[in-house]
Amino acid sequence: MSTFQIHIVEQCKQNNRQAQMQLYNQYCNGMLVVASRYVNNTMEAEDIVQDAFIKAFSKLEQYKAEVSFGAWLKRIVINRCIDVLKSKHQRLVELEDFHLNVIADKNDSDWQVETDVTIEDVNFEIEKLPEKYKYVVLLYLVEGYDHQEISEILHITEVASRTQLSRGKQKLKSALKLKRNEARY
Repeated sequence: MSTFQIHIVEQCKQNNRQAQMQLYNQYCNGMLVVASRYVNNTMEAEDIVQDAFIKAFSKLEQYKAEVSFGAWLKRIVINRCIDVLKSKHQRLVELEDFHLNVIADKNDSDWQVETDVTIEDVNFEIEKLPEKYKYVVLLYLVEGYDHQEISEILHITEVASRTQLSRGKQKLKSALKLKRNEARY
């Protein structure tokens, strides 16, 4: 993290409103994109981002510059999204270990789609996934979290995270393959 960034965060800790506004302006649009991946309502995504900034500014004393401020804030936004979804009774299905079989995907590192598949196609198909797969796929493939972090965020086991990711990726690949085949006709 740059010394300028550290300076702004330190000013925010002193309740400097201009510094808070500067951080807000720097990260607002990016955090809105993150929130929009989880909730389909723009106004709700904006509310989540506002809540996340309020929480971040009130908890700035807990921020240690081990990661960038943006990464720390992004984690708050994602956690807030998950909380909102849970409160709306759009429950994430929590499965016990004995209900799951760990699926080992031998081609995990070689997961690619055809070159004519667009980012919009992928995003569209991710949105259609069942929730229990959608959030794990988003957190892993889009946000870059590992299975331990996903298990903490979603309150599921790492086994459940791996299994739900594998099944979600299979559904996503099938949907993209079907979409590609339909486009040929």
